[in-house]
Amino acid sequence: MADGVNVGQYGNDNNGKEIRQLLNSYSDKELNLITLFYHERLEDAILHLVESIALTLMATGSLSNGNYMFICKLSENQGRKEAAQYLLGTVTKTSGSTERIFWETLVKMQESKPKLKLILKEIQNRGFDLLCNARISQTEGKLSDHLKDIQDQHKQHLLLRTEHVVKGTIKGKDKIVTISLTDRYTELIIISTLRERRLVEHELLSRGRDHEEWQRKYITSDLEKIRIDQLFRSSFGHSSLSGTTVVSGVAGIGKTTMVQRMVHEWAAGNIYPQFQFVFHFTFRNLNAIKAAVSLNKMVLDLYPYLEKIIEDIWMKPEHLLLVFDGLDEYKHPIDFTGHVASDISASRCVGPNCSCEVSEIVRSLVQQQLLKGCSVLVTSRPTALDLLEKANINLWAEILGFLADERKDFFRKFFGIENLGAKVFKHVEENQILYTMCYNPSYCWIICSTLGPLFTQSKCRQPLPKTITQLFSIYLSNLLDNHKRDVEDQRMVLQRLGELAYQGVAKRRIVFNENHFIQHQLEPSKFISGFMMEILERDDAAKTIVYTFLHLTIQEFLAALAQYLNPKHQNVVEMLHWAFKKDDGRFEIFVRFLVGLSSPTSSRQLETFLGPLSYHTTCQVIDWLQANVQAEIKNMDRATGKRKLLNIFHYLSESQNGALVQKTIGSVERLNFGDSNPHNALRLSPMDCAVMSHVVQLCKSLTELNLEKCYVQEEGMKQLAPAIHKCEVVRLNDNSIGDTGISILSASLVHPECKTKRLDLQDNNLTFACIEDLRVAFSVSQSLSMLYLDGNKFTDDCIPTMRNFIINCKNLELIQLWRNLFSSDGKKQLRSLRECRAGLRIFV
Repeated sequence: MADGVNVGQYGNDNNGKEIRQLLNSYSDKELNLITLFYHERLEDAILHLVESIALTLMATGSLSNGNYMFICKLSENQGRKEAAQYLLGTVTKTSGSTERIFWETLVKMQESKPKLKLILKEIQNRGFDLLCNARISQTEGKLSDHLKDIQDQHKQHLLLRTEHVVKGTIKGKDKIVTISLTDRYTELIIISTLRERRLVEHELLSRGRDHEEWQRKYITSDLEKIRIDQLFRSSFGHSSLSGTTVVSGVAGIGKTTMVQRMVHEWAAGNIYPQFQFVFHFTFRNLNAIKAAVSLNKMVLDLYPYLEKIIEDIWMKPEHLLLVFDGLDEYKHPIDFTGHVASDISASRCVGPNCSCEVSEIVRSLVQQQLLKGCSVLVTSRPTALDLLEKANINLWAEILGFLADERKDFFRKFFGIENLGAKVFKHVEENQILYTMCYNPSYCWIICSTLGPLFTQSKCRQPLPKTITQLFSIYLSNLLDNHKRDVEDQRMVLQRLGELAYQGVAKRRIVFNENHFIQHQLEPSKFISGFMMEILERDDAAKTIVYTFLHLTIQEFLAALAQYLNPKHQNVVEMLHWAFKKDDGRFEIFVRFLVGLSSPTSSRQLETFLGPLSYHTTCQVIDWLQANVQAEIKNMDRATGKRKLLNIFHYLSESQNGALVQKTIGSVERLNFGDSNPHNALRLSPMDCAVMSHVVQLCKSLTELNLEKCYVQEEGMKQLAPAIHKCEVVRLNDNSIGDTGISILSASLVHPECKTKRLDLQDNNLTFACIEDLRVAFSVSQSLSMLYLDGNKFTDDCIPTMRNFIINCKNLELIQLWRNLFSSDGKKQLRSLRECRAGLRIFV
């Protein structure tokens, strides 16, 4: 029975009755354990409630006036996180009654805070099982002195293996640079929800289309962030004690670095005290094991000093964590359904000493058939997740990469100089395409490496990049400049390397072996190591070296560049036609680079090192673009046609060829990317909107732009704003623009050359706050005359302001306000305005 104050005595409402009863049943000590268990999640959940909670605690005498004032001061100084930490620290250190009043306050406030509601629901559903989980997660497993000495040796070994990150460099003679993990690591955003797994796999594209939505959900408290110390035996998983966690993320997002950080933190004694031993494998290295092997041998090959105690380690599987990084890189299929092959002797793994295929060992560990009670971490790109569909997974998680704060933090840490990092980041932030790339740590590294010299060299007059092609052209030029003595004929080697890269793009290959090099007349060299890294595959009989490009996008850029370096006149149009028909996303970035290199701005610097790029290829690219623009414009009323046309717009933007845009799009009268059926409308990212804005501004005869249900939102509106005024009819229905988005839109519509007559803003969550911005736009613009505001959130409180807007905007001929929140009397007041001006139509 609980001791202390009853958690329900401060509230008479019936909401949360079950959770109150459960919390009352906990003793003070047990309730404190729950608070500590949820400490980090509570910090995030109460971020915007901290002052209200503190006030309630002060009113009941559970918090001193001084503590309350200090918490308020922290919050006022933009230190809400620090205020939440201080409040929770105070609550957990005081008497049981204070903690009970704290939880009662949370129960009352849960309805408006999804994260808080989720925590309380978890506690209610799991009841006393959660206490067991909480106790274990904070209890260090006891070891004998001998095992403790070996564990210390193991931790020291892992610390040395994980303390540095190796990165490629474009400076000086060194091809790689070694960086302290602790100094450079920037926290990634990990969420306990998997996005739709049928994403286009390319990391730049998948982020461009979907990442903004998840960022918005995270910010609006619909999603919770998982820390690396919460992936196991936390309240996020299905099981309270053990199981498999899967962490997914696109290429370059930081899965391997996250694993490295987690192993390092365990070895340092900072997280997961319940694990006595952690074993870290990569599927890339496991590919080298050709014959049957035992888990014993796999572990001892990596950690031979464990040989004398390995049998003792297996005795307590509940204290073990096995990490398998990069499932997508594994060459052999793994059947996680639970069935085993007919040849039981070759496939069934009955113990750590049993010899079988690596795939069967991994399967058995994941399915808890080997070392039952152990914990397993598997990381993978989205393409391999279908293998795990039927596996026994305790927790699914996904790395989103960096949000705004983490991006700034990365730039600051990269340059080490506060002002320089801020200056470079400001330029990137102002360029939507570059900024969009920064969700991905690998792109951040390339951008910082490329832009850094442009901001630090006083004599550098090189213009800053505006497109991804320009960015990678500068990146490659820097490499060529710093490593020009490593090879006699850079152009020839890059052409062959680019042809190898293209074959990889076409066949979805990212790992290359010696035979691939021979086929393309390449030899390993210092020069090639500036673009590719060697990977040593271990085997009992031999050691094999394979190669992979430093980043998938570098592979795609070199594949495109090769088409301009080949002395033979290839049929590039035929290649483009074939690539454009593929709908799996593999060629999208390749084609962007291929078109982008037709721009003199992108190719000029490369020509300094490589000689002239093929003018014949440039002509073929432009011819192909012109032909395809016309074809896709005819198909834009179909969902597939919309996507194809948007891709064309991206290509035109990369070309930076205004004359080409005007020639191909300039005479178009209507652009349709939206639809009343959301399945047929094209979902637009801010990057898509930036590209569309660039193209629309060059259109001379455009009369209608339909973006209905395109999910433009406020961020997309910022990008579209410079172009909106050029269209007579603008359809922005159902885009979650909000009042702030209208403010941005109105600033565009007061343009002196505004042509917009009809503005569709139905179903955009608009309120009283946007009316003044609309009034300004309609008062200044001489063209605006029709406004559709159906399905928004206008109420009777808006009527005086709305009436003033309608009466004073003399050009307004029609305003439609169906499906708002007006009363009968409010509607009557608005309809009465029809008599104030001849021809004025008001529908409400």
